[in-house]
Amino acid sequence: MHHTETIKIIQAESTDLEDIFELVRDLALYEKEPESVTTNLQEYKRCFDESVFEAILAKEGKKTIGMALYYTTFSTWKGRMIYLEDFIVKEEFRSKGVGTLLFNEFIAISKKKDAKLAKWQVLDWNTSAVNFYKKKGAEIEKNWWNGKMIF
Repeated sequence: MHHTETIKIIQAESTDLEDIFELVRDLALYEKEPESVTTNLQEYKRCFDESVFEAILAKEGKKTIGMALYYTTFSTWKGRMIYLEDFIVKEEFRSKGVGTLLFNEFIAISKKKDAKLAKWQVLDWNTSAVNFYKKKGAEIEKNWWNGKMIF
């Protein structure tokens, strides 16, 4: 049994990018789309060095057990917005409070950055994630569809 008091939430540094990339691949596997990860560690390093994204990590000792990866963007309706691109806790650490620690820190960071809102996506079939967000008081929109073009 893991207790959250042994878990620390830290700001990611460039030395953490391998762990982050591994977690992203875990998430893609969980979301049944492992073949959709077509980027690589070099792209992560380049974008991290250019401050394209930031991340916070949940660590137990030296082991990375979860993360929230986000970036600042803009809402024409609300103003500064923080977009939560990926949020994952390793399977064996789920339902133990790790996600709550990460999510609460993500929200605190968003407020500290003077964001007017935080936004993310959740898959419709991921009931536990939907319930997690609803418990936190989040709105889950169902009227917006995602558009994308892959280059």
